[in-house]
Amino acid sequence: MRPKTPDSDRLEAGIHIRLTALEKKLISDRSKREGYLTLSDFGRAKLLKRREIKKIEAGKEFVSLVCKTDYELNKIGVNLNQIAKKINSHDVYQFTSADREVFKQVLEELRNCFTILQKYADTIDQSWLGRV
Repeated sequence: MRPKTPDSDRLEAGIHIRLTALEKKLISDRSKREGYLTLSDFGRAKLLKRREIKKIEAGKEFVSLVCKTDYELNKIGVNLNQIAKKINSHDVYQFTSADREVFKQVLEELRNCFTILQKYADTIDQSWLGRV
């Protein structure tokens, strides 16, 4: 037989809210994804408990890659500043083929950085969804 629940722990009072069918499904799916057994447990956790902080730990490879990407982005920024200074220091400036090459290199580096960051962002999203 189940032990008697103390009066202070009885769940007698209720709150009723109205939702659309879609809202209820979204909340239900989220509560299951986060490991709650019932919508009531989910609601109590979200309404009464302090803000939950999720911690993601990054591996050494990821930290190294982010540092390298940060360094590369900084170099690109320096190049862009040099280009802007050169353009702004002359009343009329004509782009040379060398300028076009620099812009192409900068654009290619930015694309590479974006591709790398997107790859790791996708990895984080997938691992995050697996934890929830």
